Amino acid sequence: MPTGTPQPAFVLIRPQMGENIGAAARAMWNFGLDRMRVIAPRDGWPNEKAVAMASGAGRLLDEAQLYDTTADALADCTFVYATTARPRGLTKPVMSPEAALADAAARTARGEKVAIMFGPERAGMENDDIARANVIITVPVNPDFPSLNLAQCVLLSAYEWRRATEAVAAERIEMAGAEWATTGDVEALATHFEQELDQAGFFFPDHKAASMKLNLRNLWSRMPFTRADVATLHGMLRQLLRPRG
Repeated sequence: MPTGTPQPAFVLIRPQMGENIGAAARAMWNFGLDRMRVIAPRDGWPNEKAVAMASGAGRLLDEAQLYDTTADALADCTFVYATTARPRGLTKPVMSPEAALADAAARTARGEKVAIMFGPERAGMENDDIARANVIITVPVNPDFPSLNLAQCVLLSAYEWRRATEAVAAERIEMAGAEWATTGDVEALATHFEQELDQAGFFFPDHKAASMKLNLRNLWSRMPFTRADVATLHGMLRQLLRPRG
């Protein structure tokens, strides 16, 4: 991913475990994000456990920016989001991850410098951190168990960023080298079956034959055949009709 591509900074506030920082780095890189800022990590920096957990995302950690305070880490930002399950009495707009990252994408595209904050593992962000945010991002989790692991929260946010900035097909079919059958292919298959079934006396009684043939044609048209599927069905029918003995 080009380093000049506009994107938000993911800010880890006082993370407690190197493994979580590394896992967060992997989650970011999975979705093309590489701007990590780390504020006062408990176990120091650089951190060997973070590097080991980051695996192929080690470059992201190499380029991560280290800060002593939240204020320092956000000093150059124009808009800030805070991920927290508890607004803690502060009057703030609250957005879902989907809406927030779509908003972040629009802001970065306009040239704004955006940051998304993630709190410490044990207790989350303090009010002093949250007060610096313009918007709170809250995930609709189970209210009886609302706490997300740091890397999980980073992964969820990074995924929503990718959805907001990339054209992602809601559904696609892996063709594995196959081609879709044409209408003519399906018509020939339908005719083949209809002829053989007619000879076998399938369309009985006579007064129902027309509707039975219509239903059969409709059945074929509802199926998404590949050309290989059509060839297989032709072959199966021929084999079933081959004289035995």
